[in-house]
Amino acid sequence: MTREQFIKLVGDEQEALRGFLLALCCGNKDEADDIAQDALVKAYLASAGYHDKGRFRSWLFKIAQNTFLNHKAARRTFESIDEARAVIGKSDTDAKYAHQDLYLALATLPPKERAAIVLFYLDGHSISEISKITDTSEDAVKKQLSRGRDKLKTRLKI
Repeated sequence: MTREQFIKLVGDEQEALRGFLLALCCGNKDEADDIAQDALVKAYLASAGYHDKGRFRSWLFKIAQNTFLNHKAARRTFESIDEARAVIGKSDTDAKYAHQDLYLALATLPPKERAAIVLFYLDGHSISEISKITDTSEDAVKKQLSRGRDKLKTRLKI
């Protein structure tokens, strides 16, 4: 893949990637931007290995998700929305964002459940695509979605 091809493909997916990482980082724009930058550098360095084998978005999101999991943001989960509000509310979280309660609830989920929920419900990926992005089986993705939904229902008091 040439540099120009990479830039064009990234340009087409940049907004979706940013939204994905913003949700994974529970609304923390600075953290999402840092992870996006790291992921894009990793993707560019690995772009020679991408030979149009599949959807570029899935390939890029897989790199982004792995970068997120290796980042400190993934290691931070909370027991309750109140605990998340107390900690995240004091950070640089974009408190004006319309889905702040959802972000607080997402912050209580383990990283793999959070990623599955974000990819399926917010980004519209299929279970098969999520399985490829996260390197897990489709059954594991279904379990992560089920557990994540149950936890979100409880925490959001739905």
